[in-house]
Amino acid sequence: MKVVIILVLSFLLSIFASAQNSNDSLISVKPDTVHSVKKAMLFSAIVPGAGQVYNHLAMPKGKKKAFWKVPLIYAGLGVTGYFMLNNNGLQKSLKSEYYLRKNSNFTQKFDSKWEQYDEQGVAQLYDQHLNRRDLFILAFGAVYLLQVIDAAVEAQFVSFDISENLSLRISPTMLTNQNAGLRLSFNFK
Repeated sequence: MKVVIILVLSFLLSIFASAQNSNDSLISVKPDTVHSVKKAMLFSAIVPGAGQVYNHLAMPKGKKKAFWKVPLIYAGLGVTGYFMLNNNGLQKSLKSEYYLRKNSNFTQKFDSKWEQYDEQGVAQLYDQHLNRRDLFILAFGAVYLLQVIDAAVEAQFVSFDISENLSLRISPTMLTNQNAGLRLSFNFK
């Protein structure tokens, strides 16, 4: 696990270093060039959070906002991964305890963690931790998929124009002599 964290951090640091040192780098995208949604999704699929960093580097200076999501992504993956592994270990321990009790005829010592439970209690705990493990596997997959989708959506908005030249004006007007109405006028400059 430590090796994966070190590899991810070194990858992200190399992206920042290359973006700051060279202007013709693949990662350093100027706002007027075409930003690739597929690249953002691919980066996020390979290394969680890399698509968000790619989008952050491509945004113009005043609009940068995608970088703050990376710690949240790793927190979500870390928490769901921790509980998934924890419940997996507990269900394995409970499974071996149940089979030990079933086959030993009380000649062997049981695990001290589970000695307060009878066979039925151990079986119920096993099912509970098995279900929790499966739910956390789904949660881990959902966090992973959401960060890929977020990178794709954010990449769509990299070149989205939200300047002051776009406006919607609503004003009252008379439609006929007796009927009042509203006039909508859009300005695209």
